[in-house]
Amino acid sequence: MKYAAYAVAIVISVLIPMAAIRHWTGEFGLLEAVGFVTGAWGVWLTVKENIWNWPIGIANVITYIFVYWKARLFADMGLQWVYLALSIAGWYFWLYGGEKKTKLIVTRITPRAAAVLVLLTAMFTAGMTVFLKSVNDSAPFLDALTTGMSLAAQYMLTRKNYENWHVWLTADVIYIGLYINKHLYLTAVLYAVFCVMCLFGMKDWQRSMRRTQTPPEPDTHAWPPAPQHPVA
Repeated sequence: MKYAAYAVAIVISVLIPMAAIRHWTGEFGLLEAVGFVTGAWGVWLTVKENIWNWPIGIANVITYIFVYWKARLFADMGLQWVYLALSIAGWYFWLYGGEKKTKLIVTRITPRAAAVLVLLTAMFTAGMTVFLKSVNDSAPFLDALTTGMSLAAQYMLTRKNYENWHVWLTADVIYIGLYINKHLYLTAVLYAVFCVMCLFGMKDWQRSMRRTQTPPEPDTHAWPPAPQHPVA
């Protein structure tokens, strides 16, 4: 069943660019199709904590720099450059960010860090909205809000904080409406897929936390046996 699902995903990944070449996917064509495929694979590999999510994610980022520039969503375009830097950092942290430069494990964000991110996101949204209005952005507040939320979520993803999925899910719902309005229909479908993947991410990462935070059971077959403490 697992291999069948991957086979179907690969077939779809080939069919979407082919449809784009025939101009069946809207005005953004092949560029948006490549963004769709790399984005879907990148998020799915993130759900599975697979390190290949980072190089594929970088390809997705570069693709969407051009898509958002063409759509005049300047904050989202600028966001991709930040994603590029965070993706490179995330690639490193996932490999060497744990104790003694081991692989990073899933953890919950601290209340203090969460409060700082909320404050920074609110400040960023307010300031960016004013700026985007001045450059004639097509959706200044929503563009600024989703950009701020995405930055916060990407930072948490880089640090493997479980709560990144909740922020991504909220931002993705807003993005769907925004992209439909901007005629980025294939991208809107992609973000609907992202919403489903966020739910899988919550489930899988929660399982990962339980697995890494549960102390190993004592080996009853070890020799010599562990000393037993007398009951008082």
